[in-house]
Amino acid sequence: MRSTSHQKVRDEWAEQRLTDRRFRVLVILMMAVLLLLGLRFGTLQLGDHEQYAARADENRIRLRALPPNRGLILDRRGRVLADNRPAYRLVIVPERTPGLEETLGRLGELVSISAEEQASFLRQQERSRRFEALTLKANLSEDDVALLAIERHHLPGVEIEPYLMRHYPHGEALAHVVGYVGRIDSRDLQRLDPDQYRATTHVGKIGVERHFEDRLHGKAGLERVETNAQGRVLRVLERTDPVAGQDLQLTLDLDLQQAAIDALGDQTGAIVVLKIATGEVLTLVSHPGFDPNLFVHGIAQDDYDQLLMNPQRPLFNRFLSGGYEPGSTIKPFLALAGLEHGLITPETRVFSSGSYQLPGHQRVYGDWRRGGHGWVTLEQSLAESVNVYFYQLAVELGIDRMSRELALFGFGRTTGLDLPGEGQGVLPTRSWKRAQFGQPWFPGETVITGIGQGFTVVTPLQLAHATAALAGRGMTAPPTLLEPRAPAQMVVHDDWIWEAVYAGMEAVVHGPTGSARAVASILPVRMAGKTGTAQVFGRADDLAEADEREQDELPQHLRNHALFIGFAPLDNPTIAISVIVEHGGGGSSVAAPVAARIVARATELGL
Repeated sequence: MRSTSHQKVRDEWAEQRLTDRRFRVLVILMMAVLLLLGLRFGTLQLGDHEQYAARADENRIRLRALPPNRGLILDRRGRVLADNRPAYRLVIVPERTPGLEETLGRLGELVSISAEEQASFLRQQERSRRFEALTLKANLSEDDVALLAIERHHLPGVEIEPYLMRHYPHGEALAHVVGYVGRIDSRDLQRLDPDQYRATTHVGKIGVERHFEDRLHGKAGLERVETNAQGRVLRVLERTDPVAGQDLQLTLDLDLQQAAIDALGDQTGAIVVLKIATGEVLTLVSHPGFDPNLFVHGIAQDDYDQLLMNPQRPLFNRFLSGGYEPGSTIKPFLALAGLEHGLITPETRVFSSGSYQLPGHQRVYGDWRRGGHGWVTLEQSLAESVNVYFYQLAVELGIDRMSRELALFGFGRTTGLDLPGEGQGVLPTRSWKRAQFGQPWFPGETVITGIGQGFTVVTPLQLAHATAALAGRGMTAPPTLLEPRAPAQMVVHDDWIWEAVYAGMEAVVHGPTGSARAVASILPVRMAGKTGTAQVFGRADDLAEADEREQDELPQHLRNHALFIGFAPLDNPTIAISVIVEHGGGGSSVAAPVAARIVARATELGL
């Protein structure tokens, strides 16, 4: 009995000791955990405080980009060619718009909303938060704004928001020069700085707007804003204002541009006027053009289809990318080459019977005047545009020397004008033909190259630049739309060579038999020039050029292109001009009068 009692006491002590031991272990574990928590808390508070504070700020503070105002584009006299005008857009905040579909339907009854605008709104809705304002229609008319203002109390969540819209006050007149801006697309994003364009919706697409995008855009501003958990802005903490884009003053003269458009009238073609000493571009016309304002907010598909289907191709930039056979406008440059190589002199006489044949060949190359011009000197051959004279000169020069001499004037390469998309034309050589067609150069191709036919292709800009070099005795500056450039010596000839060619070009306009003598009465100064005709439709008798009177008998699209180059004033040239009238018929009757009216206006303007 007693032993049983002692055993019971020992068991109770053992249990007590075990419990105490377990308690101590638990206490130690709890203290260890508390110690670890304390160490971690200290690390977070002291060691990692800045890191986690920054993360908290990232969740609470956002950076919001601010778009800069785009720079203006001005002409040489400071007149606005592209500006930013106040406009209004219709926006909807979905969070504040109960019955969004009904609201959209009601808005469609009040203002015209296209299918493209509806589709754009739905795309915005998919990638935006409900409290963000979404644009339904931009560039509201005054009537739209007034009507929406009256109905606004029936349209919760609908706002009329002011903004600046790019505007081109002269529309079609400068579309191919100034260009236009349009909405940023995926292709634009590949070339733009995302930090600078985060808040920008539009970017230059063509023309000056595209080439000088970096200057016109400006620098984006920045706001640091505090937001709640849903991303809604609570307050602005800090702001850096955007820097507006640079205003660009172009070398173009708006008055001369309009005079050139008026002189061309309804005809399709291109005109370029340059200042010889500085390369400043005074006029660039490609007609017909288009209204660039249609593209600012995205052109409607029907309007775009009309432009694409127009047979006159109003979207095509003729002065920059158009390729044309130079026709007889190439003759003054070949005359310089012939004089330089001693193949002709100013007194060299050639007999024109009205046709030309290579020895041993059957093909006949015709002159434009049936029966020919008789015996002619260099001056007469330029004044009357005698083909036989230049057939013979081309054969004596050969294609190799012709190509080298024409290359000196910039043919076959771009001029470097500060616009995107310039064409380089074609300056044919033996190697070029072998590479293009896998064929040798044939003698007959040399013959027609002498009158600017065959493979030779020039742009109106190239032709004007080459004419400026000719007028400057081989010296001119590269064409520019912004800052004047320093002139460079492109070609070197003795003075008597230049004078001989100038005499022939003067006789074109002011001589008794000159091909453009009819325009002399329009001119307030003496002008040197050269008419040209680029063949579109070959004659059955295989003559090179048709008499201009026969052109009236052909359908419009088969008529020859009419060309003219010139410079004035003759005694001290300041401007050079090239004119191309597509399917105009003849350079003397169509292109020359256009050029004369432009030169007369330039003289009035003191250019």
